[in-house]
Amino acid sequence: MKRVEHVDKYYTCLESIQRKFDRFARKYPVQTDSIQAYEEWAAKARFNLEHLLGLDKMEDCNLDAQLLETTELEGKMKREKMIIQVEPGVYMPFYIIYPSKDTQKYIGINDNKKPACMIAPHGHQGGGKESIAGRREIPAISDAIHKFHYDYGMQLAKKGYITICPDARGYAERREQAFQKDEEASYLAGTCYHLAHMAEPLGMTIMGMLVWDLMRLVDYVYERDDFDVTELGFVGFSGGGMQTLYTAALDERIQKVVISGYLYGFRDSHLFLNGNCNCNYVPRLWEYYDCGDIGSLLCPRQVIIQSCKEDHLNGPRGLANVFEQLEIMNDAYALYQAQDNLKVDLREGGHCFHPEVIGII
Repeated sequence: MKRVEHVDKYYTCLESIQRKFDRFARKYPVQTDSIQAYEEWAAKARFNLEHLLGLDKMEDCNLDAQLLETTELEGKMKREKMIIQVEPGVYMPFYIIYPSKDTQKYIGINDNKKPACMIAPHGHQGGGKESIAGRREIPAISDAIHKFHYDYGMQLAKKGYITICPDARGYAERREQAFQKDEEASYLAGTCYHLAHMAEPLGMTIMGMLVWDLMRLVDYVYERDDFDVTELGFVGFSGGGMQTLYTAALDERIQKVVISGYLYGFRDSHLFLNGNCNCNYVPRLWEYYDCGDIGSLLCPRQVIIQSCKEDHLNGPRGLANVFEQLEIMNDAYALYQAQDNLKVDLREGGHCFHPEVIGII
């Protein structure tokens, strides 16, 4: 016996919100009339983003870096587990994967050569840093790696980069209480929903916390003084691409950027596809900028945008939604005659990282 009644017609508000988006969104697009106009816009945009993300609520502190364990890996590689304090009493665990000396990349001149370093933020449904670091000995992680080619931190290390794989807030060892369980669904997922409920009423955002933590990780790399920071890079897929985009937009110390599976217009990909994770949504952001405007803040640094042709997150218009945002970025790069620094890596298939991009960084 049925316990509910079939609904013949639903009365929704999506179309109304879409009309409001068209009316109110993107009031402060990137200015590309001249280099001066762009630079004035970029300074204001970074100020606005810091406010929108709630970075003014974040608290500075001593990093208090600690080495927790060291693991020898196959192929003469090594993995260290570290922890730093990103806010008073708030800690970020991360792995540092050291390549073999035979493959290690060195950047520099004369005799003062230091190894190149990459930071690899993770996305969703991969157990945080564990997938990125290639922890295939954990069955659930092995499945996630197979599904998304999620071990790009390990792949970077195999190419010779010292690679840092952090846990974002709400994931893996940083899960809030609701998901602190050993069951697979909780182990792989994150607690962004719970973080949003705690943070947004205080004028904070998940995005702001993620960006802050990664900027503190960059601080740590600089404090070490044994990595070459002139070529410091970020590589991120999906939610890791999101973190990479926003962090590099606000932190100009990041020189090389690979964003995979996250560069598309907000109307299609976050408004129409409105079931995405809470971390994607920043109150009032759409009033100010679209994704390509934020990407324009990376100009004229080296950037690779990787998109898959059948990625459902591109929205109902597919790659057209990606190309529109790339065109916004390209206009900014053209001001500096730096179009060659903005590369596009198109791949077949659905939402997935393609490690071939590592060879063209």
